[in-house]
Amino acid sequence: MLAETVKYNRITDGHCHYDDAWFDEDREELLEALPACGIELVVSNAVDDKSALVNMGCAERYPYFYFTAGFHPENLENMPDDYLQKITEILKHPKCVALGEIGLDYHWDIPRDLQKRVFEEQLTLSRELDVPVVIHDREAHGDTMDLLRKYKPKGLMHCFSGSVELMREVMKLGMSISLGGVVTFKNARHSVDCAREVPIDRLLLETDCPYLAPVPNRGKRNDSRNIVYVAEKIAEIRGMDTQELLNITCENAKKLYAIE
Repeated sequence: MLAETVKYNRITDGHCHYDDAWFDEDREELLEALPACGIELVVSNAVDDKSALVNMGCAERYPYFYFTAGFHPENLENMPDDYLQKITEILKHPKCVALGEIGLDYHWDIPRDLQKRVFEEQLTLSRELDVPVVIHDREAHGDTMDLLRKYKPKGLMHCFSGSVELMREVMKLGMSISLGGVVTFKNARHSVDCAREVPIDRLLLETDCPYLAPVPNRGKRNDSRNIVYVAEKIAEIRGMDTQELLNITCENAKKLYAIE
């Protein structure tokens, strides 16, 4: 069962993947339905140039839909030589609001030297273009933080999985973090602790859909309607009203992505 989100409004999904093949059968129907469920804003993240173009098409059709452009560390195998030029061109689109999803992923057997080179090249581009970045960090906290300290980008650490101490280091860099369905999982101690301690003006909510659906829909295809479960859990942790949290995180996302 999906959340009955009509009891809330100003719901923002700060990081998702509506280009994913899991949405191919009903993408249009789902995206048409989201505003009536209280969804005010989604930012769908590219993993390569092709996915960015799918997201661009959605952004041109749906007023509440924005997107990013970048190469994910799991999508480097067939990356074109002129990938930076491709990203630069897509970033000129008025609804392309960040360079991402980029970063490091040491969970998979992807050459680390290649990952770090492409990550640094994209961080350099973000600085040249003065655009925020969306960071993927999986089992690579040390190298990720070293490069973020070196380039000092503005942007978002998505699906944040680190400790409170690491979160505070991210805050020192002036960046934000987003939390999603993991905060509802049993034994998600780091996410719960960060949900409690992160400065409220640096917090975004996300689904990372179609992945990481929250309890009670864990294991099913995720979508932005499930944000309500994340918001209710974090509001409970922080001792605040859920709608107030949704209002604040909506404004945080608009500020980060420079969306009016």
